[in-house]
Amino acid sequence: MKTSTLLSERLRSHRLSAPARSVTDAAAHMLAVQSQDLLAGRWALACRTGGEPPLRAVDRAFERGDLVRAWTMRGTLHIIPARDLGWVLSVTGRRQRQQAATRRRDLGIDDEMLGAITRAIVPALRDGGATRAEMFDLFRGAGVDPAGQRGIHLLAELTLRGLLCQGPIVARSGIAREQRFVRVEDHIREHAAPDDPLAELFVRYVDGHGPAGIADFAWWSGLTLGQSREARERAAGRVAEVDDGVFVSLRRPRRSAAAPDVRALGAFDEYYISYADRTAVCRPKDLAAVGPGKNGMVRATILAHGRVVGCWTHASASLGSPADLFDVAPGDAPIDHDAVGAALARFTRFVEG
Repeated sequence: MKTSTLLSERLRSHRLSAPARSVTDAAAHMLAVQSQDLLAGRWALACRTGGEPPLRAVDRAFERGDLVRAWTMRGTLHIIPARDLGWVLSVTGRRQRQQAATRRRDLGIDDEMLGAITRAIVPALRDGGATRAEMFDLFRGAGVDPAGQRGIHLLAELTLRGLLCQGPIVARSGIAREQRFVRVEDHIREHAAPDDPLAELFVRYVDGHGPAGIADFAWWSGLTLGQSREARERAAGRVAEVDDGVFVSLRRPRRSAAAPDVRALGAFDEYYISYADRTAVCRPKDLAAVGPGKNGMVRATILAHGRVVGCWTHASASLGSPADLFDVAPGDAPIDHDAVGAALARFTRFVEG
């Protein structure tokens, strides 16, 4: 597949050139949006939605229970439609628990500890949930010290077991950056139940990320290559193979003529992070500047015609500071600085609107 075609199709599948009608529609299309940076995850949905929804529109979706955040794959937090959480974890949960087993054993986390924690937190969560700090206080009350990452691992394990998720945003002045942990049983009203969850995960990945291959799906889902090949086989007829081992959706959204050519994407955005090979969207010489770096961070990026051409920060955008743009290769079109400014201004309107 030609690179230009691949970029054009990925912009469409990511809803960047074919924006969704609402934040919840964007979330349903993408299925899971990486979101260890909560603000960046919310921006990822807003910039895939037409009409420039403000931050409060995304937060209302959490308040309504349409969206939740959880460790859905790779031991990493993602925003996901609430109705999809259960079946996704039925596919990815076991693998995540296997990968974390040694660390959790070193932290002394076992069934006895989890039972004590569960008995302590369930009554306290019935009245609107609890913040992370409040959860850790409950752990201490049950005789469990949350220090040394034990608290985070306990929260993740209880999520993988289907007890917890992160729901409503905690209100505060300025930009809210915290959620309340709630019981799945209390918070999620409806649970989707696809006939074949493994096949469904592959189809939904291709819908929101194609063109993509098996290695890309394995990276994104955290499943083994063997499991990923099985997923593709079981999804036969539900996706299209357009090149040797490259798959696209059978239900690609319609592009919008009004979609901008230059976009400001957040940290860890799916357009960059969710592939085994990112050189189609970012020059090899620029990968180190974007990340992941030694600290695991992936920077917010400027996208021009489907390619990463620079980085930016949320703080500098809000102050009207310019982005950190890469040098232009010979023969490439020059970067439109006015369009970059307009893309950053859209983020500023998002957080301030």
